[in-house]
Amino acid sequence: MTDDIAGNWLRPLGSTGLTVSAVCAGGSGIAGMPAVFGYDVTAQEAVDLVLRVFDSPLSWIDTSNGYGDGASETRIGQAIREYGGLPDGFLVATKVDAKDGDYSGARVRASVAESKERLGLDNLPLVYLHDPEAHDFETMRDAVDTLMQLRADGEIGHVGLAGGDTRELSRYLDLGGFEVLLVHNRWSLVDHSAGGIFERARSEGIAVVNAAIYGGGILANPDGVTKYAYREAPPALLSAIKEMAAACREYGVDLATAALRHSLDDPGIAGTVVGITKPARVDALLAARDADLPDELLNRLGSLLPDRQYWVEKETT
Repeated sequence: MTDDIAGNWLRPLGSTGLTVSAVCAGGSGIAGMPAVFGYDVTAQEAVDLVLRVFDSPLSWIDTSNGYGDGASETRIGQAIREYGGLPDGFLVATKVDAKDGDYSGARVRASVAESKERLGLDNLPLVYLHDPEAHDFETMRDAVDTLMQLRADGEIGHVGLAGGDTRELSRYLDLGGFEVLLVHNRWSLVDHSAGGIFERARSEGIAVVNAAIYGGGILANPDGVTKYAYREAPPALLSAIKEMAAACREYGVDLATAALRHSLDDPGIAGTVVGITKPARVDALLAARDADLPDELLNRLGSLLPDRQYWVEKETT
């Protein structure tokens, strides 16, 4: 791939007018949350990683008000200051989060203000409503309306919707106004359950962003992880992943590369969020995006895709 739109490395972010790299650096891990990820990341390690991202072809980073109670944004903000400002064309995407169960319109305004202060940015080009499915839909209208008003007032640039439960996310899309849809853990080598909502979003001119392509780590480390999306994976899923890993080895490719390319090579996906905590991982991602994956391997992996069942959770209507 080349580093331009024609080469499919830079892509338009739906109808926002923004252009982004196909890979987005995920900023949750740099918050230093060992209880979630099983390892810690110091503030200096996080800043070093962000500085490396700034000097790479990656043109955006994804964070959230709630990652590490604001630590992710604070560390990104420190890196921005050390760099002397954001690189030209670089985009920081963040998310509004509830606090102590409060997801009111007032909380949304406070979340945006906190993010601006931590990041040291007056302009937030893309702000997502984050994980609304964890709250009662009927009580969330004020939060949605407030986020849309912040856009109308020029306080933020564009409004996105980010979460996992695709049925609940569809209810929010029904409200209108969202320009970007981020879904995690539902479009990977072994789970295509986000297919329907992705198709809907694209048909409505909403940019699609895919996150958690490794399912919480198992598709990057199939021999050391037994959970998919932070839950114990069922035997059939573990078996399929092992077969996929074996197929990749036959072609001299690791499963993580195949998992990344499964998302990157989909022209309908504007951006793929990949969590990064070490500077060397940036180079590994660049190598993976340019790897030559034989069609025979891709076809074989497709044949090993488990039945279209929901591995993450059994959602109900």
